[in-house]
Amino acid sequence: MAAHIGMMDAAYFVGRSEILSWINSTLHLNLSKVEEACGGAVHCQLMDAAHPGLVPMHKVNFDAKNEYEMIQNYKVLQEVFNKLKITKHIEVNKLVKGRPLDNLEFMQWLKRYCDSVNRGNSHNYNPLERREACKGAKEVNKRSATSHTAAKNASTAPKHAPHSARRNDVPHVSSTNQSGKVSRPSSSGGASTYSETDRAAHEQQITELKLSVDSLEKERDFYFAKLRDIEILCQCPEIENLPVVEAVKRILYAMDDDASLVTDAEAMISEQHQQVETLSCTSEEAEERLKVDTQKRKNIVNIDVDIAASNTLSPKQRMSDASDVHSSGSLVTY
Repeated sequence: MAAHIGMMDAAYFVGRSEILSWINSTLHLNLSKVEEACGGAVHCQLMDAAHPGLVPMHKVNFDAKNEYEMIQNYKVLQEVFNKLKITKHIEVNKLVKGRPLDNLEFMQWLKRYCDSVNRGNSHNYNPLERREACKGAKEVNKRSATSHTAAKNASTAPKHAPHSARRNDVPHVSSTNQSGKVSRPSSSGGASTYSETDRAAHEQQITELKLSVDSLEKERDFYFAKLRDIEILCQCPEIENLPVVEAVKRILYAMDDDASLVTDAEAMISEQHQQVETLSCTSEEAEERLKVDTQKRKNIVNIDVDIAASNTLSPKQRMSDASDVHSSGSLVTY
């Protein structure tokens, strides 16, 4: 199921605007940022919408502001995952920090899961009624009701605008001419100069641009997080003084896009390699010299031992050795 989808799955390329629209429409909320759901209560209710009645909503706290309160919400979510045998790991320590990328990725996974459960079929789920048992739900419901009322008023206001425009047509001719350039009817008495087809095409283009921007922002955040991890690694005391690490930090902190930086970094690394090779050659020569000196010492020690042994011989042994040498010499001369 969705618990085993990879990072390159299409679910992780859904933009922020689509995620926010899904959350607000499903739960009747008015979130403006994905990271506003970092408290965990929204995740719990989304799972309740996918599996009505499974989540103990009386344990969910929509007014969680501190991390320990948020962690309680994620414990409720983990219990639901365990009941459903979902193996998705919840990175609570990252989510409660409110980091946009981490919260976006988890919401993308959650949307994929809910879509796979609901299969596009809507059911009669009342989010306001289900939230009544939660802590802090009254304030949340009040804000959501206010936002929905304002949205309805905004949607019904343009319907009455033409009537007021007709009433005030005579005293406000100049303002009407300035503000009504788009919706003013043509001289033929037909359709407006800005047709519905053009409007739909422009709206579609705007939507595509928004999705493209969301995708680019996600990619930017992804690579920024990678660079940040590299920077933290380069600051470790064990390796921060290495030439390779110095070259990496030089590239990271460069202000201009200069190609010579890479060349300089490669030069630093090659110089370090040459130094290492020189040191290795020097060490090999030193080892060879040490072997020769050791052999010389051994020879000197052997000579000293022979001399000491000859000095310890008795006079009879010396005369015997001398006679042996003399006799051997006489045999040779004979």
